[in-house]
Amino acid sequence: MGCVCMKQRLEYESPTVLASQTYFKVNEIENLYELFRKLSSSIVDDGLISKEEFQLGLFRNSKTQSLFADRIFDMFDSKHDGVIEFEEFVKCLSVFHPEAPRAEKVSFAFHLYDIWQTGFIERDEVKEMVMALLKESDLNLSDDIVEAILDKTFKEADLNGDGKIDLEEWNQLVDQNPSLLKNMTIPYLKDITTAFPSFVLRSDIEDDTNY
Repeated sequence: MGCVCMKQRLEYESPTVLASQTYFKVNEIENLYELFRKLSSSIVDDGLISKEEFQLGLFRNSKTQSLFADRIFDMFDSKHDGVIEFEEFVKCLSVFHPEAPRAEKVSFAFHLYDIWQTGFIERDEVKEMVMALLKESDLNLSDDIVEAILDKTFKEADLNGDGKIDLEEWNQLVDQNPSLLKNMTIPYLKDITTAFPSFVLRSDIEDDTNY
């Protein structure tokens, strides 16, 4: 496999090196590269995945507006340069591998909800996520019900009562609500083909209302 992209001729780590840094085998890295090439050329063939190409892969629509898609893209884009390179793609997907440790999945999910990147999950961030979930699921809940969900969540999670959830508190919340991590494992990654994995990091609204 030639790990050099087309227009920009980006140099990539070898499959062997990437396999040593992730939970993928060498042949799986090679399959992921074919998937990456497919995604990165879906709009502009430049060897990089843009946000539009990422959304196209997730939703079959590059114009779809989604807070979750934006947050997932930001997590993949570890260099924060507005595009996803192959190494970023592989290393981030590795967190979703069935063999990835629970701690990595917990940390990823925590930072996904930490929209403002303060090191804490605050009430307004959770509310923003809940409202986005409702909108994307075409569900309507009254403001009172949304506030009740937030009250229950923070009563359970905010153990020190400071109005925000830190990583340790998040870890305990996940212990009590394992469904929070149910989308953090993609069984598909143990049998990779070149079809884009059908995943969006969201819990069913039912789960969110059952905190």
